Amino acid sequence: MTVIAARSHRKRKLKAEINVVPYIDVMLVLLVIFMITAPLLNLGVDIDLPQSNAKSLSQDKDPIVVSVDAGGNYFLAVKAGSNEAVTADALAARVAAIVSQNKDVQVLIGGDAKASYQAISTTIDLLKSAGVDKVSLISVPKQAPAK
Repeated sequence: MTVIAARSHRKRKLKAEINVVPYIDVMLVLLVIFMITAPLLNLGVDIDLPQSNAKSLSQDKDPIVVSVDAGGNYFLAVKAGSNEAVTADALAARVAAIVSQNKDVQVLIGGDAKASYQAISTTIDLLKSAGVDKVSLISVPKQAPAK
């Protein structure tokens, strides 16, 4: 019995190792959290800004074209060649009716070069409230300088 008693009184030597398994678990949990939250951090308005040398888009159907003149007045063209003046409320109502029937309809905004940035931004907000998910801006190709 003395041998057993002597063994039980010995103290174990401390190990100076780092246990890596809990750190890997924490990293994997953080990775999953960041993978889930990263797509949700998009706070801006999704628009396709025109480039200076942009090529024209291929279209199967006529898009809805909302024009804003220098005075901030709205014009709506549902079919090619038909451009009519509308108020902000009428614009929202008509676009909402069209979008409710066809979610994939393309909506384009054409702003006068002298129109204020606020007028274009208000138009985008108006279209977003009408249910449009994606809006594109219309531009003309940049002219090469004369030589």
